[in-house]
Amino acid sequence: MVPVSIESPGLITVAAYGRGAASARVRLHDWVDHLQIPAVSWEYAGTRDAAPRTLGRRLPAAVRAEVRLRRDACRVDNSTVLLSRAASPFSNGGLESRLLSTARRGVYDFDDSLAHYPDSALRRAWSRRRVWQRSLASADQVIAGNATLAEEARAAAPAGTPVTVVPSCIEPSSYRPKSSYEGRETPRVVWLGSPATEAFLVAVARSLRACLDRVGGRITVISAGEGPLGALAPVADRVTWSADALSLLADADVGIMPLPDTPFTRGKCAYKLLQYGATALPVVASPVGVNRDVVTGCGGWAPATDTEWDDALTEVLTAPEYLRASAGRAALAHVQENYSFASWEPTWRKLVLG
Repeated sequence: MVPVSIESPGLITVAAYGRGAASARVRLHDWVDHLQIPAVSWEYAGTRDAAPRTLGRRLPAAVRAEVRLRRDACRVDNSTVLLSRAASPFSNGGLESRLLSTARRGVYDFDDSLAHYPDSALRRAWSRRRVWQRSLASADQVIAGNATLAEEARAAAPAGTPVTVVPSCIEPSSYRPKSSYEGRETPRVVWLGSPATEAFLVAVARSLRACLDRVGGRITVISAGEGPLGALAPVADRVTWSADALSLLADADVGIMPLPDTPFTRGKCAYKLLQYGATALPVVASPVGVNRDVVTGCGGWAPATDTEWDDALTEVLTAPEYLRASAGRAALAHVQENYSFASWEPTWRKLVLG
């Protein structure tokens, strides 16, 4: 974390994670990089996650970050603070409240249903829900990743707190587009996600495996995780997540996003669907929360049961080339029009920079 002096006005972005974490990257750093805005970044210890094991490996950096953050939280009165989710993994909201209320302008951004976050027993000592509530109470502006999250924020925030939706955005031109939709001897499904969301993939593993066995296909799993993939293991190829690994999306025939229907998952922002769409991939996704709107807009398939998942994947993988090409082009057009940086830049600038 880089400390900021009282004499240095401007934008300060704050997150408990580094750029390796999807949320901090998408909600903060991608915007700053895209708009080329001068900003100072407070990234805590710069880790991809805040799991005790991860921070334990970087304990000196975490201690230094905690000391600097608490020291400098009251020194941001000449700056705009854009805070994503939380400032520290060891906070119950007091630190975030101080940052947002002290800043010249305090903007709180979140992209997960923190009111329903499935915390472990250890994490309950530093409640994400409590951080979320106190941040909402202290912000001049709240930015939510979708309408479900905005509704939750309006119900929890003090009356009159402005809450505005800005979806997670993407730069389609930075993705390698799919160039051929011709049927292949070995059809390929792709799933892109984090270790924490691999459980959603495993939950539909039997349906996916049944389809892949039928059509002779395989699945590429792009993730930093290393956990067991259940029934998918014999037909899965793991690829460690990296920016370079995203080029593999265009080599697949369809991108998938299974989700269970829970209060927490209804707040998901469908970012992996946007990445598939930017690659002009046909998409198959559970109709949960904003997923429903995105997959419909992309001209994709929205299976809700195990049988529907099997049927939907079989249909798209065995469809004529022109149908898959049509679905891919529809997905790309929808993302360009509704979820690109260009389409949301005026709104983001006004909300964050005033």
